Amino acid sequence: SSTADPLASGDVEGRINALFNRVNAIQKKSGQFDLLLCVGEFFGNSPEAEAEWEAYKSGAKKAPIHTYILGAASQETVKYFPNSDGCELAENITCLGRRGIFTGASGLQIAYVSGREAQHEPAPSHCFTSKDITALVAPLLSNSKFRGVDILLTSQWPRGVWQYGNSPETDTKFCGVSSIADLADKLKPRYHFAGLEAVHYERLPYRNHVVLQENAQHVSRFIALATVNNPTKKKYLYAFNIVPMKNMDPAELVKQPQDVTENPYRKPMKDGKKEKPPPSMTGTEEPASQFFFDLGQNKPQHQQRHGRKRQTDGDRPNYPKQPRRPPQPTGPCWFCLASPEVEKHLVISIGTHCYMALAKGSLTPDHVLLLPIGHYQSVVDLASEVVEEMEKYKSAIKKFCKSRAQRCIMFERNYRSQHLQLQVVPVPMEKCSTEDIKEAFMTQAEEQQIELMEIPAHTDLKQIAPPGTPYFYVELDMGEKLFYRIKKNFPLQFGREVLASEALLNIPMRADWRECKCTKEEEEDQAKQMRSDFEPFDFALDD
Repeated sequence: SSTADPLASGDVEGRINALFNRVNAIQKKSGQFDLLLCVGEFFGNSPEAEAEWEAYKSGAKKAPIHTYILGAASQETVKYFPNSDGCELAENITCLGRRGIFTGASGLQIAYVSGREAQHEPAPSHCFTSKDITALVAPLLSNSKFRGVDILLTSQWPRGVWQYGNSPETDTKFCGVSSIADLADKLKPRYHFAGLEAVHYERLPYRNHVVLQENAQHVSRFIALATVNNPTKKKYLYAFNIVPMKNMDPAELVKQPQDVTENPYRKPMKDGKKEKPPPSMTGTEEPASQFFFDLGQNKPQHQQRHGRKRQTDGDRPNYPKQPRRPPQPTGPCWFCLASPEVEKHLVISIGTHCYMALAKGSLTPDHVLLLPIGHYQSVVDLASEVVEEMEKYKSAIKKFCKSRAQRCIMFERNYRSQHLQLQVVPVPMEKCSTEDIKEAFMTQAEEQQIELMEIPAHTDLKQIAPPGTPYFYVELDMGEKLFYRIKKNFPLQFGREVLASEALLNIPMRADWRECKCTKEEEEDQAKQMRSDFEPFDFALDD
């Protein structure tokens, strides 16, 4: 068939029975996989490990799946390999050799480099050198039709792969080598697996092209796997399904997922060089607002009614200098005001740099989002002029809530999201005190092993969360802030779940926004109501 179903595993370190038992269990449950790719150190040094291997080598036991392993990653395991070239070590178990490329099931292209980067020449047999990398890359890149490989297997991590992405749970100071980063950058693998660090890390997908300057290319996913049978149950086996690149429709291949990030290996453009503006902007530079939303024609109806202090309906007065163009999304974004995906009927108010919209599947009828007009991922990435206006919106909505005897609770989750959404949920004062709300967040966080910590009200998040750090944070109505630096899986609906819980709004069935479907007409009515309620506080109408 045209799709392949590979399994990938982290370092086996001689626990071969454990690995194959696990594979058998998975195949019983999900059907057969085509092949198993093992990165990192396959063999172990203990007498038990040697005895386990002997059973496969002698044919007493047989691997339940075509297994491909990388060469030795340490001097101690070199003895298991007859030489550094590829060869069959036992039935169904093949060593791939020092480096190369092989075509697997249904035309899957798999590139690999074994062992660790050599520190000196001549290189020991468990190490690779720059010559190996060149020998692998040069023939591929000499083909003008080369777009990338399906899979890249290395034992070592690429240095800096975490840049612009989520952080791995390991000390990155000593992690990875730049020769592998350079290899991954050139080979553009759709999946890149590595081991040796004893952690599981799935980096957000990253793009292989420069936005607006190069044609879209497929994204790459880097996945590091833990050691087989590790005591802390970190993930060491990864099952996936892939249609080989050569069988894919090009448009399908280059689809960009929602959470794609910049390429971690490309040096960002030096400040001197400006990004080429997109074609639509060349020649006539328009103010940013024009670019996002043609305020003349598409302006939400409610804004046309207000003559208030507005000379012309369509054009805003000329702005003070536009210092820089806000970042643009690369793929579809549900929250960029400029993008066709935005549901314009949900918009409540539009400022110069930010806007306010009704939350889709809102928790309560006045649950809104504050969003930057430009494509910023989180509060800590915002340009100063955007921060300033965001603060204006926050204080306007606080006044609005106060006038309605509500506490204004705001939260943001910078994790698996590509456009900043500051959620604002007004909670009626008679329902609960600020203390109750804080208490609910703290206890429910603790139940889920989330260490929510209180940070001083005046703290700038930038001081504790450098850009790119996944985090969750809540701002209570009295200005207190609770913060959590996300380490791994984080419940996406956590903020909603707490507010919806019995202790607070007591609407647990509305915790998941997908369960809160309503028709477009209902949404329009809700937005209209909210617009007229918020109008006295809307500073955006006064400029």
